[in-house]
Amino acid sequence: MKASMETTATKPNLVSNILVRLLSFGVLVLLARSAYIITVKGRACDFAGDFCFFPHTPKDTTPSSAASATRLRNYYSSVFQDLISEGFLSPDSKSLCIETLTGQDVVALQDIGVINSVGISKKASPPLVRYGPAFRQPFPDNTFDFEFSGDSVLDRTVKPVEFASEVSRTLKPGGFFVVHTSSKDQYSLNSLLELFNSCRLIRSREINAVDSSSPWIREVVLRKEDGVVVNGKKEQFIRGSSVNRCNVPGYIHELISNAEPLLVEEPLKPWLTLKKNMKNAKYLSSLVDIRFKNRHVYVDVGARNYGSSIGSWFKKQYPKQNKTFEIYAIEADRAFHEEYRSKKGVKLLPYAAWVRNETLFFEINREPRKMNVERGRGMGRIQGVQSSSNFLGDSDKIQGFDFAGWLKSTVSERDYVVVKMDVEGTEFHLIPRLFETGAICLIDEMFLECHYSRWQRCCPGVRSSKYQKTYSQCLDLFYSLRKSGVLVHQWW
Repeated sequence: MKASMETTATKPNLVSNILVRLLSFGVLVLLARSAYIITVKGRACDFAGDFCFFPHTPKDTTPSSAASATRLRNYYSSVFQDLISEGFLSPDSKSLCIETLTGQDVVALQDIGVINSVGISKKASPPLVRYGPAFRQPFPDNTFDFEFSGDSVLDRTVKPVEFASEVSRTLKPGGFFVVHTSSKDQYSLNSLLELFNSCRLIRSREINAVDSSSPWIREVVLRKEDGVVVNGKKEQFIRGSSVNRCNVPGYIHELISNAEPLLVEEPLKPWLTLKKNMKNAKYLSSLVDIRFKNRHVYVDVGARNYGSSIGSWFKKQYPKQNKTFEIYAIEADRAFHEEYRSKKGVKLLPYAAWVRNETLFFEINREPRKMNVERGRGMGRIQGVQSSSNFLGDSDKIQGFDFAGWLKSTVSERDYVVVKMDVEGTEFHLIPRLFETGAICLIDEMFLECHYSRWQRCCPGVRSSKYQKTYSQCLDLFYSLRKSGVLVHQWW
């Protein structure tokens, strides 16, 4: 009797265990199915026949959404039909749409008969759009006859060089790349062309934009060539008898001609006039679009302390277009070095900018140190560098370095480079060296304080004997810089 009761009680427990195990197995199967759909197939589980426990929000299928998709598809169809009529695209073209946001450009290509078309995006939507960022395309070399970047995607990328490199890698020689950009000026167009140095510019024109808030966009058509293409850059060097000169395009000359004029007449009160004139400065980055530059670099030559110009002026006043600048502070005076240890984003070069690598002597005026450090500028303490081979007198020894050589090894023609130079008269050595080496062609904008025998604030009618150069010689320096394509301003 007891054994019979035990057998009867065991059966429900066995059945319960079997049911629990079957239910657990079913849950695991469904979870595995959901994971497969999302991670392997590259899409959310919101298609017919798919099921998962955490479905994505269904796509917007409201009438307004459908109308927007139709409008976008019709717009791209019109764009691509024009490209077909001009011979840049054909029904046989193997085509790629880069970082397509909606996939409507891919649909439009297939609608007009370019069947072999695909898109890439950071969010896949098979079968038309595969996963893949623009700077790392999931395709082998020389795959496509036609590549397209719409919706100002290139404008927003944080890796323009990598973007361009991948287009050059996957586009076949003779293939066409078409990009839509909101940039408007010739400077930004040339910056874009510098990115795609394996492609030749075929045409650039304004076309209607799909968004009514922006009446037009620029459409640029490039063709991939077999070798490196030069599309008219400022940074070319033309060999002369003794110097390298910049070949400056006309649009750069036009930009510079629209800058604030140089002060032709020597100011009687330069400490006031030059400071006031800087308020009228037309910064290059307020005149042109700098988004297509690879890096954005600011070099402060004779930086003194952080608050002298980096913190008080460049960080707060210079228009950066939301770009992060690499900042280099070149300062030989050891009194300022400790402060830079705590300044993130600023790289200190504790040397003197010079024409070659050698030991230099600075003549130091010790007495006003405290006052000048507090003011942050240190004016008059460091009397300019002299080579160790011809200097006699009370001095501090410091290491000088070849500034022009350093600049050429640090930045390239694809970078946007701003230089501020306040070096107590050494500019009359450094700037000729920049011209001699061709490094001057790498600088886009310069803020230069030129040191000459000025009228003294203390003594009307008396000039300072600290510097031997004249104001006329300073003007020659400024004019030569502007002629070479550098937008230079008279720093105070």
